[in-house]
Amino acid sequence: MKNILLVFTGGTIGSQIENGIIDTRQSAGFRLIQLFQQNYPDQTQVCFKTLQPVQILSENLHPRTWRDVIAAIEAEDLSGFDGIIITHGTDTLAFSASAFGVYFNRLKIPMLLVSSELPLENPNANGLKNFICAVEYIKQKRDAGVFVPYQNPGQVMHIHVATRLGSCLPLSADFISVQSKPFAIFENGVFLENHPLPATKNNEFRLKNQFARILLIKPYPGLDYAHFNLDQVDAVLHDLYHSGTACASEQWGTGHSLIAFSRLCRENHIPLYLAPAIKSDAAYSSTHQLLTHGAQMIWNTSLETAYAKIALAHASFDDKQMISSFLLQDIAREQV
Repeated sequence: MKNILLVFTGGTIGSQIENGIIDTRQSAGFRLIQLFQQNYPDQTQVCFKTLQPVQILSENLHPRTWRDVIAAIEAEDLSGFDGIIITHGTDTLAFSASAFGVYFNRLKIPMLLVSSELPLENPNANGLKNFICAVEYIKQKRDAGVFVPYQNPGQVMHIHVATRLGSCLPLSADFISVQSKPFAIFENGVFLENHPLPATKNNEFRLKNQFARILLIKPYPGLDYAHFNLDQVDAVLHDLYHSGTACASEQWGTGHSLIAFSRLCRENHIPLYLAPAIKSDAAYSSTHQLLTHGAQMIWNTSLETAYAKIALAHASFDDKQMISSFLLQDIAREQV
């Protein structure tokens, strides 16, 4: 018998359609258990304890939601469980996977986030398949850590390291790992590793269940930094183009230059971080200029996980050196 802590949070997998509107329903999560029992031959060998700390469409999620979910999980005696499954919406799945992946980096059992691109009553929904994969992962005593099983339409089931999952591709229902390298596939009841799972490393960091206030800025041609207010901001994370770049030129005016904005951040004693970018022997001149002017790169890490690490670091530590050390280290298999 496998004991699984099942944490409902809402999302499409916890929603139903009524009058053409998809919204969360208190009973929808438990419909998942019913469908599982009807479609899983060894369902008597699995025992669920259910929690529902929040009920929310994931687009409405706030970091305080993560705190509520974490608190509910930590209130349980996890030694009595073989694994944890969290149901979650797809819109912010990658951000939550990163947050839980980093926070629970010392977890000794598997934790899996399960989503569905359509409500469960739709015959094309992948939620039940994703859920069955999560149960099988726990049942087969696979590696501890935080993962996301997800089957893209027309593809085999992929198991992603939570801290390496990217947000859903635009105008699709597809999720991919960074560099398109999922940890494993699940087919015919068997897990096959595509890419070796990095070993977890012991670290001295003790995280608080708190998340700092992060301003996330995405680059685009003509971005004007004058529109941003740095009040009540603990740190800034600036997304980058795929080459690890952002506008460093002042030829269109200082308001369009990230270098000028970095000076403003320094004047306000607000750290400026950049991600994602692969560390290499050579970098574009714009990237070099940004780093020279005080921005700190979160190398080899997805944007979502960089956000989670920065938010946790600035809420957990007061010492600047401790924050920097935490951000540089591979905490939860996040660095590629």
